[in-house]
Amino acid sequence: MAEEVKPKREEVPDACPHCGNKLSPWQQVLLATDRALVCKKCWYRIILDVIPTTKKTDSEKSKNKG
Repeated sequence: MAEEVKPKREEVPDACPHCGNKLSPWQQVLLATDRALVCKKCWYRIILDVIPTTKKTDSEKSKNKG
């Protein structure tokens, strides 16, 4: 059987990295979706890095060059 692909939940913190305030499950969902959230306690902006998943092929790279 094919293995199920699970979302990478470990990338989303469960607490604010600045003050340590615990994020609610809903805030974690918003952070996973929008990749940005403001802590309700200290107003720190939590921004997750977005890693591009698409790679350009050689033909697309050559089209962009000239």
